[in-house]
Amino acid sequence: MKKTMFMLGAALVLSMVTACGGGKKAAGSAPEGAAYHIGVVTGTVSQSEDDLRGAEELIRRYGKAAEGGIIQHITYPDNFMDQQEVTITQIVTLADDPKMKAIIVNQGIPGTAEAFKRVKEKRPDIILLAGESHEDPLVIQQSADLAVNADFISRGYTIIWAAKQLGADTFVHISFPRHMSYESLGLRRQIMEEACKDLGLKFVFVTAPDPTSDVGVAGAQQYILEQTPQWIQQYGQKAAFFCTNDAHTEPLLKMLLTNGGMFVEADLPSPLMGYPGALGIDLTAEAGDFPAILKKVETAVTEQGGADRFGTWAFSYGFTVTAGLGEFAKRIIDGGTSLDNSGDLYASLGEFTRGAKWNGGAYIDANTGIRAKNHMLVYMDTYIFGSPGKYLPTTEQTVPEKYYQIKFQQP
Repeated sequence: MKKTMFMLGAALVLSMVTACGGGKKAAGSAPEGAAYHIGVVTGTVSQSEDDLRGAEELIRRYGKAAEGGIIQHITYPDNFMDQQEVTITQIVTLADDPKMKAIIVNQGIPGTAEAFKRVKEKRPDIILLAGESHEDPLVIQQSADLAVNADFISRGYTIIWAAKQLGADTFVHISFPRHMSYESLGLRRQIMEEACKDLGLKFVFVTAPDPTSDVGVAGAQQYILEQTPQWIQQYGQKAAFFCTNDAHTEPLLKMLLTNGGMFVEADLPSPLMGYPGALGIDLTAEAGDFPAILKKVETAVTEQGGADRFGTWAFSYGFTVTAGLGEFAKRIIDGGTSLDNSGDLYASLGEFTRGAKWNGGAYIDANTGIRAKNHMLVYMDTYIFGSPGKYLPTTEQTVPEKYYQIKFQQP
């Protein structure tokens, strides 16, 4: 896959400073009685807090639709696998608003493609954007105007590369059958296993309860709390751990901080992903200010003995994708850009990441070699907490071409 490095300029830095300015609305905020609305659909705080906070940032900037602003935010159920029709109905109902001009769903859970299909049947004028789609790429590409995923192909290699830089000799991948049936997550697991062979790490796959199953979020988290010390004892202090589910992240981090082991970055990386709860810190005062959030989290990590063995992306991926796609949609509606302008897509994401390095490219189907026109894969450099912390140049690594040729095998 041919990739291009994007370095966000000083103008984006200034825009982010403006965005974080003490809760005041940005200069571009919508006037009372906005001419159009943008629907934003995210998970709840318990399932995907960062995604939801991105919606709140859009509301802070552009106001609630119900109060004369632009943004109409709703959340899908925690047990969305059992309530797909509810989720579909929620999304489709947004199209009943005659002012609705765009709908963003982050994360694009199962049912999003069907919901988008039904929206297009009712309102073909509405722009449909999916962040971090869980559905087969070829499925979401059929109904979304644009899908954006973390680069599950490149990261399948770079996360293992980063683990090796930390001194890991084992990589423990924690997931469950539902996630492994998704091409994005299942293929990344296959690439990780191959990368471990090439880079000299032992790969271990362990199964944990699905939070959308009967045990719920609480039961799934309790399992991680109980099992992680045993995994560390079994696989050693030089084992790096990774989980595919947001709800698993906090208890995993908590146990790793206490018992040892390493953690490169979350499935959807962020200093807010699992760290505040695991560390017992309050980030209310730092809300929206990611440099301040990163600093406070880093201080707590190092105080608890986690220096040089825990990492993240310096800015929240989930937050950025929700807010960035909302910003991109607004720019399209306002006539400032178009759906196929990848530079403006990266600039929209960059509104929420000060000067961060991004890498990525169009999704390429491994079976056909066809490059998608409406599906982008993105990733950022990995930040390792320490005294001081440091960036690992993951976006500068050349991912061997063979990893892009690996075909997804259904479990």
